Amino acid sequence: MDIRGFCQCRKWQVVCSFLLCSWGWVSGQLRYSIVEESDPGTLVGNVAQDLGIKRSEISQRRIHLKSEKYQKYFSVNQANGGLAVKDRIDRESLCGSSPRCLLQLEVVPENPVELFSLEIEILDINDNSPTFSSDDRIIEITEIFAGPGVQFALDIAEDLDVGVNGVSQYTLNTNPYFSLTVKSRKDGTLIPQLILEKVLDREEKQEHDLILTAIDGGEPARSGTCRITMVVLDINDNPPVFNQSIYKVSIRENLPLKTVILTLNATDQDAGANGEVQFFFDDHTSKSAREIFLLNVQNGEIYTKGILDFEEQNFYELFVKATDKGFPKLQGNCIVHVEIEDMNDNHPEIIFTSVANDIPENAPSGDIVGFINVGDKDSGKNGEIKLNLSPNVPFKIRSNQNRYALVTDANLDREETSQYTIELTASDLGSPPLYSKISISLSVSDINDNVPVFTQSTYNAFINENSDPGTLLCTVSATDLDEGVNSDLVYSLVESQIDGSSVSSFVYIHSTDGNIYAQRSFDYEQIQVLQIIIKVEDSGSPQLSSTVPVFIFILDTNDNPPALLYPEHSEELIVQERVPKSTSAGYLVTKLSAVDLDSGHNAWLVFTLIDPIHYSWFQVSKHTGEVRTVRGVHDIENIEQQLVISISDQGNPPLSTTVTVLVTIADEVIVETPKSGDLLTNSKPPSDMTLYLIIFLVAISLVSLVTFMILLVRCLRNDTYDYSSSCCFLGGSQSKAYTDQYQPALYLNTWDIKIHGGQDGSRIPGAELPNSFTYTPRTSRF
Repeated sequence: MDIRGFCQCRKWQVVCSFLLCSWGWVSGQLRYSIVEESDPGTLVGNVAQDLGIKRSEISQRRIHLKSEKYQKYFSVNQANGGLAVKDRIDRESLCGSSPRCLLQLEVVPENPVELFSLEIEILDINDNSPTFSSDDRIIEITEIFAGPGVQFALDIAEDLDVGVNGVSQYTLNTNPYFSLTVKSRKDGTLIPQLILEKVLDREEKQEHDLILTAIDGGEPARSGTCRITMVVLDINDNPPVFNQSIYKVSIRENLPLKTVILTLNATDQDAGANGEVQFFFDDHTSKSAREIFLLNVQNGEIYTKGILDFEEQNFYELFVKATDKGFPKLQGNCIVHVEIEDMNDNHPEIIFTSVANDIPENAPSGDIVGFINVGDKDSGKNGEIKLNLSPNVPFKIRSNQNRYALVTDANLDREETSQYTIELTASDLGSPPLYSKISISLSVSDINDNVPVFTQSTYNAFINENSDPGTLLCTVSATDLDEGVNSDLVYSLVESQIDGSSVSSFVYIHSTDGNIYAQRSFDYEQIQVLQIIIKVEDSGSPQLSSTVPVFIFILDTNDNPPALLYPEHSEELIVQERVPKSTSAGYLVTKLSAVDLDSGHNAWLVFTLIDPIHYSWFQVSKHTGEVRTVRGVHDIENIEQQLVISISDQGNPPLSTTVTVLVTIADEVIVETPKSGDLLTNSKPPSDMTLYLIIFLVAISLVSLVTFMILLVRCLRNDTYDYSSSCCFLGGSQSKAYTDQYQPALYLNTWDIKIHGGQDGSRIPGAELPNSFTYTPRTSRF
């Protein structure tokens, strides 16, 4: 038994599906067969196995089907790759009366993406019975002149099934007057005809009842019947006769409506009504032909009433009968063959299927972006297609056996172009050619390929000493050309040590906005400049980062009052001096030397005699601190004079220290000549004073060296050291002022020590101490 015939039995459907799956690969595509009406879940075949995909890789490849029309009828098991029936399949509703019912699908495995053709043939089962257009048919036949051998066309039974399940035979109930003959139409359709076996005698019997039965070839067979009533009429002995039994005509598709394609000619030798001929399509003419062509009953003209489309049907067979108006009517028959010529009337069709929503910008050249399906319903040159891509795009079309794929052709950069709109143009080779275009939008997805960049190469911040912790120092800012999480920036401190302490104990940076805050209150006298490194890092994978130096300058405030260094004094800042009565005007009583730990104007000292009116005998130098007599003191009645002197700096507000100098007028003043190395014994112990001098000199040297190195490095990196580019809440003018202020040379009061003495050790009036010296009571830590 033929395997397809065997599959007609419903209970063998599942078995048949496995037997027919053995078709496997044909011409580079998968092909399976399944009988219609198969139960959902019926296995069609194993696409993973037939595609050579290992069982361990099936779930990873994520095999799925693509078809707008037929995808709903099948599904692929993601675990084992089995192709199964998903929904009821009715071959007749899908393919009508077509001999073969082939469903075209595509199998798309992923990782990597591949495309395979899948062809599933739906096999017919005998689920429809033959039917006639009418259950009753009346045929009139003339007595006597209807001799044996006369044929009568009968209705064709229609069966929605195809092949062996279609109408395979006709039978007629047994009777002595009529027999049945069956012919085949060009398309294989069986045509039943009734043959008169003996002369009819109307007077003997006026009607003959016949039963025509149509039987299909299914298993089990189905049948349908039509009742035929043969009415015997009186004489009309000459039927119409066509001048040709077969007419052939060739016309092009898309003819205008009501275009005459052929005029039939039939003659009847009878006279009068028996010789008047009318033309009709007989029952053998298909329904589709009747929808396209119309026959003029009176003159036999055949003209178009529907649109001719070569792609739908390229051949029509018209069965025409000519009948007279006699009683009974006689008829003649002919066949008209109409061939349709193809015209280039169909534009190419383009369908683009994207592999992914976005293309990563690091996609390699040749990576598949999507698949392109093209088609043209025309035939020959009219159906051959040429596909073109818009120019100047980093993509190209790759073809393989009439299959096309859109692939990358160059490196992509989302920061340069984030979206492409390309045009696909398909043209056929007809004359004139027809075109179709579609626009495709392709988005490029971001990868983390851009390092964050600070908006400045360096940042400068300024803060007054003694400012509260939490003070905003500066804001750093960076940009990243990437997008999304790849451009989410995080700021942080690069860990380092400053004087043995972590940099995070000095400053804090907000991770998202880049604000830098002070963690502590700074003391200018301890530290003047901080250099920190800020790192910015994106949130991509892998993370990219960059750094920038930030210089934080501590600005001096007037927070240290002047301190008296010389001469020797008590804790209450009381200085005692002896002056001989013989002193003349201009005599140097003493010289006050003081120091201010601040810098700049905050360390410029001014000496002022408080209430100078009461001390008209003495005066104080404003800048040197020298206390001298204004005139001779021999006339002073009070031998003990008290001078109150204010030592103030130039800060805002100024700070001051008050010193009391007790001057005793003596007849004679004996001054011991200091030994070598004991020059400073009147102020502090030698060891302490020497330590002060060493510290001050070393501090000046270090500050000068560090400042010079900073300026040199920044000049080499930036050509110029521009404070105006710094981020500082104090403004550029303060930056310039601070630059002028931040110099290693500090203004201090000179400290002159006068040694008076002769060979006898007596004090020599007007004798000067050694030259003054200047020191800087400031250290610098960087």
